[in-house]
Amino acid sequence: MSKIELLTPQNSVLLVIDHQPQMVFGVANIDRQTLKNNAVALLKSAKVFNVPTILTTVETESFSGYMLPELLDVFPQQDLLERTSMNSWDDQKVRDAVAATGRKKLILTGLWTEVCINMCAFSAMADGYELYVVEDTCGGTSETAHRASMDRMIQAGVVPMTWQQVLLEWQRDWARKETYDPTLAIVKEHSGAYGMGVDYAYTMVHKAPQRTSSIGTIVK
Repeated sequence: MSKIELLTPQNSVLLVIDHQPQMVFGVANIDRQTLKNNAVALLKSAKVFNVPTILTTVETESFSGYMLPELLDVFPQQDLLERTSMNSWDDQKVRDAVAATGRKKLILTGLWTEVCINMCAFSAMADGYELYVVEDTCGGTSETAHRASMDRMIQAGVVPMTWQQVLLEWQRDWARKETYDPTLAIVKEHSGAYGMGVDYAYTMVHKAPQRTSSIGTIVK
């Protein structure tokens, strides 16, 4: 395996760490609604491509609260691996779940960047995994804390990515028709101006019918 080898649905595993209300409250480097949008988009992407996705939480009932429901909605039948340690990699359940996938390209998303992401990344690297951190789905307690943590991880060999970069790297070829429409559906819902551009192309270039909503349609 090599970091210059592209991510594929067959070589990746996603670990989702502590997207919980108490952790979100402390995030200061990114708009919290944007953070949630990005995290949901990443999980939807993993589901479309059948990438093994592991959900872990810390001190749910005593401190952090339940994982954000929008994330749970993506994997409603998924078991949550509850922990006490800030470092997910200290928990045997988490290590076993990742190892069971047989994949070495480990993608991380979670809160906070400078604590739970940082420690897990270094510990997993020590065990031989290649680490990728989806930066725009992670949050730190300040811009400085987030940036210093990302810099520290990058210096150690962690690869920074964005959720849309991960999605499009998994898709890679628009000839892959089985995931073409689901990929564009995620883009339209979560990618802001790019998603609006896709809608524009569908209607103005490909003459797709107008999409309707509960608000109503245009009357001419």
